[in-house]
Amino acid sequence: MTDLSRSPGFPCTPATPVEARFYRPPLPAGHMPRPRLCERLEKGLQGRLLLVSAPAGFGKSSLAIEFCERLPDHWHSLWLGLSERDHDPGRFLERLLQGLQQFYPGLGEEALGLLKMRQRHQPFAFEQWLDGLLDELTQQLDDDQPLLLVLDDYHLAQGPVLDRCLQFFLNHLPSGVLLLVTSRQRPDWHLARLRLSRQLLELNEQDLRLTAAELDALLASQGARLEQQQVSGILQRSEGWIAGLRLWLLAVEELAEAGEVLQLHGGEGLIREYLLEEVIERQPVEVQQFLYETACMERFCAELCDAVRDSHDSAAIIRQLQANQVFLVPLDEQGRWFRYHHLFSDLLNARPADGVSRSRGSAHLRACRWFAAQGMLDAAIEQALLAGQADVAASLVQNLSEEQILAEQNIAMLLRWKTNLPDDLLASTPRLIMLYGWALALACQLDAAQELLDQLARFLPAAEPAAQRSLLAQWQALDGVIARGRGDGVRAERQCSEALAGLPAERYGPHFMCLSALSNLAMVRGDLWRARGLNRDALELAQRIDNPLLEALAHYERARVLQARGEVLRAQEEVHQGLLLVQRLPAQRSYSVRARLTIYEGYLLSLRLQPQAVERLRVGIAEARACRDVGALIGYCVLASLEGRDGRPAEAFALLGEAERLMHVWDVPAIYYLAMITLIKCELWLRQGQVELAAAWLPQLAETYGEQGRALAPEFHPQLALHIDLQQAALERLQGELEHAERRLRALQQRAQGLGGQLVGLAAQAQLAQLLKQTGREREAQQQLDSCLDLAQGGALLPFIELVQHQPQWLRECLQERASSCLVRDALLALLPAQQHSAESPEAEPEPLTEKLSGRELAVLQLIARGCSNQEISERLFISLHTVKTHARHINSKLGVERRTQAVARAKGLGLLR
Repeated sequence: MTDLSRSPGFPCTPATPVEARFYRPPLPAGHMPRPRLCERLEKGLQGRLLLVSAPAGFGKSSLAIEFCERLPDHWHSLWLGLSERDHDPGRFLERLLQGLQQFYPGLGEEALGLLKMRQRHQPFAFEQWLDGLLDELTQQLDDDQPLLLVLDDYHLAQGPVLDRCLQFFLNHLPSGVLLLVTSRQRPDWHLARLRLSRQLLELNEQDLRLTAAELDALLASQGARLEQQQVSGILQRSEGWIAGLRLWLLAVEELAEAGEVLQLHGGEGLIREYLLEEVIERQPVEVQQFLYETACMERFCAELCDAVRDSHDSAAIIRQLQANQVFLVPLDEQGRWFRYHHLFSDLLNARPADGVSRSRGSAHLRACRWFAAQGMLDAAIEQALLAGQADVAASLVQNLSEEQILAEQNIAMLLRWKTNLPDDLLASTPRLIMLYGWALALACQLDAAQELLDQLARFLPAAEPAAQRSLLAQWQALDGVIARGRGDGVRAERQCSEALAGLPAERYGPHFMCLSALSNLAMVRGDLWRARGLNRDALELAQRIDNPLLEALAHYERARVLQARGEVLRAQEEVHQGLLLVQRLPAQRSYSVRARLTIYEGYLLSLRLQPQAVERLRVGIAEARACRDVGALIGYCVLASLEGRDGRPAEAFALLGEAERLMHVWDVPAIYYLAMITLIKCELWLRQGQVELAAAWLPQLAETYGEQGRALAPEFHPQLALHIDLQQAALERLQGELEHAERRLRALQQRAQGLGGQLVGLAAQAQLAQLLKQTGREREAQQQLDSCLDLAQGGALLPFIELVQHQPQWLRECLQERASSCLVRDALLALLPAQQHSAESPEAEPEPLTEKLSGRELAVLQLIARGCSNQEISERLFISLHTVKTHARHINSKLGVERRTQAVARAKGLGLLR
């Protein structure tokens, strides 16, 4: 790469004033490389324009410098750092031409003379002037030495006339010249045609935000040692704003010797000064006024701002803020709702503004009225509480639909409201008692829920018989759900059953919760057919009332029953249908049902040994935590099991520790989580060979929850007793008590199948096949394996993992002896390590794959071989059409072919397909 600072014509001499005007600054001290962004920019080298636009402090100029230094050697680069003086198009074009003359001597001499002769107050035909200059430039360009022209800080010079000049320049840019523009304000150019022809590559604020890995690298380069939880919090607060992070690190370094801890806050220290100087004080007075008046809103739109400010110009100001990229974060694709960057909001809220006369309380009350008028009651309640108007908030809460609360189950929001409402207000009406009783029950705060529910006696008997029956049935429904949480199955069954008979039709929320509780109890007793029937009733109820959230929750419950029956693929289909119902929900809000469906999707993927399981589990856990849903517990337990299986016990135990900590913080009773977490710990101990620890805890779990146990299985693990038995068999095998293990496994197999728990029965049978193979009873082992393969047609592969790891050759032989091909058999063959052929083998060894097909790629290939279209493959495997096409491309690449038919033939030749 060549540029003025390294031009052969100026080897050692100091820069002249002309050269200094085109001097590219060096990278700042401590610069953190951004290779991922440079690689993206490199993809645009064949286009016309590279546009980097973002608010102040996102590293636009540093990225441009780094990109220039990475350019291939045959590239020239010309750097123009712009200022307010370049607002005059004549001055800008004069600078541009002088810069180009450094590479193309004699270029535009006549044009330069015309430019210098012009008078600023007189009109000048810039387009005609540029047309002639570009014709000359085209004649001097060398295709072997392209030029990158960098316009840094374009926002400083931007104006209507200069925009038109640059638009013309860009439209007629000759081949061999590429324009790189950095700006805080997106240029007012018509870029649709360039984008359509792929001549434009654009990076914005979202692209320039630091990733978690880049933040780790930045902290390491500064010698900062923080806990992972602290790092996550800093990334969330900073939103990847690199200038804010660097300023915070500087302040941290200054305070380190004093032992002080500095929080990342935009209203303090160096960040405050930077934002004031570089952002706020550069805005017009009316815009500054708007910023301070709306800072107290967590989210806002133009209409809300008008209501809060009692004005009509908010839409225009918001458009101006967007154009100037003043730390405004969009919250929807329609461009209606926004919020301020966290650190920018800190400053606005911490610094009182001159002329802002209204109090924050008044602003929140105005916002409350606006939200209430729009029917957005949850937001109106939040604003009433922020305004300090608890009675207004309580009045609004009573207007909420109990059914909506039970469908959304956003417990975090409900409990936050409860904290801000006086206790006497909470128990002032039957409506508030029931609403918050359900909130506490869903939060698993059973004692508090029961205490509040007991307050209902003050309102009994009701004045009307119908009201009396309705209130009693609602009390029974909530009391039954609380009893299920406590493990009192008899009371839960009675109360929920009687509530179903007495609830009025409009109380479909409590009706649904009773069906869910009864279904869960049926699963505990092993009556999966009854559980399935109750699920069907719940689904029909949700569809009849047209409530997509409850319908999605019903699909989740159905998936749990199907999974217990071993029908993993059908369970995946139920989850998929549930996710389709909630996919249109706003991403900014957290929903319990979406979190549970996502977590369960990850769990089912783990049963099928799919690598996507981990990502889905983590996404689901994050949303569950945001809305305080105890379903996060399932995600943590499955993740810990996966980590243990992959040989990372430390990470597995850390996940379980985090789950326990979270349950404790949320004040969840131990009955919900302790047995589940202990069972996963036993599994991890057995994998590590720590037999003594597992032997100490498994009998205690069996005594409490086993077949003769005295306690009801927890809500989130209704088949706990069967899984305890399965781990006890694994323990006995490790202890060498093979006869005991065999008897237990055979009994567990019969018991599980009798209860409809085919998945546990399949796991027991696979473990039995492993035991029989180890003891030399190969014929019996093969019989057990054949039976396992028949039972596994539901799609579960996890029960076979031990055989895959410890008996790969024997398993391959058994699978290959089966005449008929099936999805499970083929998937297991794909999981096995490559078969080794001896040198004496008379068979010709097939040409090896350059890269092994993944399990999902093999599944796609199998469906291709059956003649399925891409759309059919997408529907059968529950993946997007784009993902199917990506897998197909990877398959062709790995097999070294170009078409589907060739891929199938090649795979058959390699033994991947039968």
